[in-house]
Amino acid sequence: MKKVFSLGMFLGLLSITSIALQSCNEDVKKKKDGAQHIDAVDSTDVADPIDTVEKKVSIDSTTTKDKKSILHHEVDTARLLTDSVSPRYIYLTFDDGPLNGSQFVDSIATAKNIKINVFLIGKHDKMSKTLHKHYERYLNNPLVDCYNHSYSHANNKFTNFYSNAETSFQDFDNNEKALNLKYKIVRLPGRNIWYFADRKRIDMQSGSSTADLLYQNGYRSMGWDCEWKKGKPSGMPVESVSQVYRQINNRLRNGTSFSKNNVVLLMHDDMFQTRQAQKKLSDLIDSLKLHPNYKFAHMKDYPKQN
Repeated sequence: MKKVFSLGMFLGLLSITSIALQSCNEDVKKKKDGAQHIDAVDSTDVADPIDTVEKKVSIDSTTTKDKKSILHHEVDTARLLTDSVSPRYIYLTFDDGPLNGSQFVDSIATAKNIKINVFLIGKHDKMSKTLHKHYERYLNNPLVDCYNHSYSHANNKFTNFYSNAETSFQDFDNNEKALNLKYKIVRLPGRNIWYFADRKRIDMQSGSSTADLLYQNGYRSMGWDCEWKKGKPSGMPVESVSQVYRQINNRLRNGTSFSKNNVVLLMHDDMFQTRQAQKKLSDLIDSLKLHPNYKFAHMKDYPKQN
């Protein structure tokens, strides 16, 4: 009888010990899960708000997701972020108009309600009534600033064009009169030259003397910081929307643009003749607008100071 009683006691104690161990294990598991949850929250708390925006707005136009729902979500997210950096200014510039494609550039700027800059060629305006209408659309659009890209575009013979500074200067002067341009702001065809307010940067020596003469006569020569390249022979934009966005973002972040907190993007009117290309331009603008610190600006105000 004593043996049976002792065996029963032993089994009872064993059962109690098992229950206690199981309870301890569950407590430990809960604590671990809780620690993992706390770690996850901590990691998001230290995320860079600007990096968060960059990740969200790097939208490639070839994405298969529902664009409208994505953009709606991202606008809300961007607005919630703390504005921790100064405003940064983006100058969308389009060269060689009026051309087929200019009408779509004008329409997109109007639809998006953003400032853009066009560097025009007088020779193109005289080529047809249609191109002249494209020019007039630009001229009458308050969102579009019209600037001087020479009358002849050097006839695409740049070395010869710049070999005589007097004649190349006269070409710009003729263009200003032919297109009734009100700003003394130029971009030299075939050259990425900056020269204004005693600041000068040249990419090729050929063209420097022309820039000097323009400067002496009150003109400001404007180059560019990054380019959305035009494919050959397709004429379509080469880089994706996200690649161009990163070019702009990196220049601003790294301070490698010609003027800090200001970035000038070069494009060409005839890149945007097709619906596919027009969609890419629209998507780029939408992506840039999502950033709480990016502002679109006119070249007449370059560089804007904070």
